Amino acid sequence: MRKAIKRAVSLVTAAAMSAACAITVFAEAPTAEGGKFETSISAARVAEEMGIGLNLGNTMEAYEATNCEKITYEWIPKLGDNKTSDYETCWGAPVTTQELIDGMKEAGFSTVRIPVFWGNMMENDGTYTINENYLARVAEIVQYCTNDDLYAVINIHHFDEFIIRRNSLEDCEKIFNNLWTQIAEYFKDCPYNVVFEGYNEYLGGSQFNSKGRLVELDRDEGYELTNALNQTFVDAVRATGGRNADRVLVASGYWTNIDLTTAKEFKVPTDTAENRLMVSVHYVDNSMYWSNQIGSQTWKDYSVAQCELLKKAFTDKGIPVFVGETTSRYPNSNFARNPQVSTSSEALSYMLSLITDYGFVPVLWDTTGNFFDRDNNKIYSASDARVILGIAGELKKDYILGDLNDDGNVNSQDAMIAVAMAKKTRTPTERQLKCGDLDRNGKIETNDAMIIVAAAKKTKKIY
Repeated sequence: MRKAIKRAVSLVTAAAMSAACAITVFAEAPTAEGGKFETSISAARVAEEMGIGLNLGNTMEAYEATNCEKITYEWIPKLGDNKTSDYETCWGAPVTTQELIDGMKEAGFSTVRIPVFWGNMMENDGTYTINENYLARVAEIVQYCTNDDLYAVINIHHFDEFIIRRNSLEDCEKIFNNLWTQIAEYFKDCPYNVVFEGYNEYLGGSQFNSKGRLVELDRDEGYELTNALNQTFVDAVRATGGRNADRVLVASGYWTNIDLTTAKEFKVPTDTAENRLMVSVHYVDNSMYWSNQIGSQTWKDYSVAQCELLKKAFTDKGIPVFVGETTSRYPNSNFARNPQVSTSSEALSYMLSLITDYGFVPVLWDTTGNFFDRDNNKIYSASDARVILGIAGELKKDYILGDLNDDGNVNSQDAMIAVAMAKKTRTPTERQLKCGDLDRNGKIETNDAMIIVAAAKKTKKIY
């Protein structure tokens, strides 16, 4: 039986909450020719292809946040002429263009995380109906990514914080089910490069009490809320059908904190799709950053220990790890005295190499004027640019999926080898396992062999 989570001070009436349960479905959903993204692949395969990512930070998640920490902040203020660009640019970002995304791809990034504050332009009528123009603008940026064969990750960012602080768990479940149903319905025909991430960093966060003060949940309540809302997210998306039936989804960690998310109390949501879930955490070296230990042996040891926790809790069980935010620039003030790694670019290289060596997906946190120059569409620092291109190059496949005999294409010989391996009359080498284990479950099975046979007959492509 669900424990009673402290009831937040609700800013909606009972009638409004009832209205929030009435899901709004928009008539037109965006569609796109997805190229290689028209076929669903496992989360492990997606993680491999995601490479290094970059956040489009302080852009579509920007909002008028003055006094948002207070109970008197009852709803999201409107800005300017209440156009999408008023919000997209209100924290200093320029309007996002295709050229900007082109520059990210050219720099070596394979994934763009697009944080979104869905409360912008939303009416305060208790229905939590997402503004159609805001949805369309997010879809336009997603399309920029699709045009460049990049993964696009969209989430509920900061708006999750607003909702969780002011509502009980039961009401949060209704609201987030409503929001994710709208988002998923709108994007359900988009290709599989579109990945949904449930929330940002606020699962398990504080709630307003009856006196209007933010009170931290105890750990049991925090895990109950985290697990319940992750399940709400997955169930809402899957229920919309279409490509959402087997789209890769990212469940958010407790505060996206590695120690809390790898604890036994955190539960990966159940899913009707097989091998289509990841788990999101942030900042492998977070504690070392704030204690000014960057570059030290302590920093290295701590970061390895954090990765080991993630490996044991998730990747050893076949669940990829999405490091949705990781440091892009290390200020001199955050380095240890006499560090072994002494520059920001060197620290970036060490951390990205560590994260990718574990098979996790690192996504650099970035905002305007920080790491990626949004006026000239390139990385500011030449040494940082070399780091990204170097590691991105190392992550590129040095093999062809399905090419089990290593002759540069998928043909009838590969098909026969795959069938033999599926029947266990032939044992794959390490390289053949890379090429033939298409579901990334550690073995070549009948399903893998069938796809390779079809590819050899030129009736199916392998991506």
